[in-house]
Amino acid sequence: MVLLCPSISALMKLLSICESYAEAHGLRYNAKKSELLVFKAGTKYYPDIPEVTLSGAPLKVVPRFKYLGHWVSESQSDDWDIERERRALAVRSNMLIRRFARCTKSVKITLFRAYCQSFYTCALWISFTQKAYNALRVQYNNAFRMLLGLPRYCSASGMFAEAHTDGFHAIMRKRVASLMRRVRASTNGLLTTIAERVDSPLLRSLMCAHVMPCKWAAK
Repeated sequence: MVLLCPSISALMKLLSICESYAEAHGLRYNAKKSELLVFKAGTKYYPDIPEVTLSGAPLKVVPRFKYLGHWVSESQSDDWDIERERRALAVRSNMLIRRFARCTKSVKITLFRAYCQSFYTCALWISFTQKAYNALRVQYNNAFRMLLGLPRYCSASGMFAEAHTDGFHAIMRKRVASLMRRVRASTNGLLTTIAERVDSPLLRSLMCAHVMPCKWAAK
C-alpha cells in the first residue's frame, strides 16, 4: 500500500486513519517493512523532515523504493528502473544463450521474443538520462547478436528486419502507445484528464517514441 500526500501533516493524518482501522480489525502494521520517501520539487529539498511514526515506531527515510517491481526515486528519475531492467535482461539472455545454443534459429528467435521483449513498466519511463536508456538498448541488441551468433558490429536494424523481430525502439513505441490507449479508454476521470492534457508527461513520452528522438524526453 502506498500513501501519497502533499505534506507531512497530511501523511500523518492518513497514517492515523490507517492505524485506527488496523486497531479496530485486530491488525498491526510492521514499521520495519515500511519506508518514507520525500519527492524533490525541482531543486527544492527539505533536509530536516519531522519524524513520522507508524504503530509507535519511526519510519526510515529512503531515497528510493521498489513498488510492484518498479523503482520509484526521490528525484523521480527512471534511471534506477531502467538499470533494473537492463540487469534482468542480461540474466535472461545469458540463460538463453547458455541453455539453447544448439537450437535452430527459429527456436532461438521465439525464445528471445518470449523472454527478452517484456521490458516491464517501460511505458512509464518519462524522465531518464540518455546514458541509461542507451545502455539498455545496447544490452538488448547484443543479447540478440550473441543468441544468434551474429558478428558483434553487424547492423542492429538489419538483423531484426531479417528475423522479422521488433527492434528496441519498435518495442518502446508499442508499449507507450498501448499505455496511452488504455489510459484514454479508462472511465477514471483522473486518468482521462492526465491523458488529455497537452503538457502530459505520458503524451510527451508518446511523441518522443513515435515522432521525435528519445533524447527530447530525456534529462
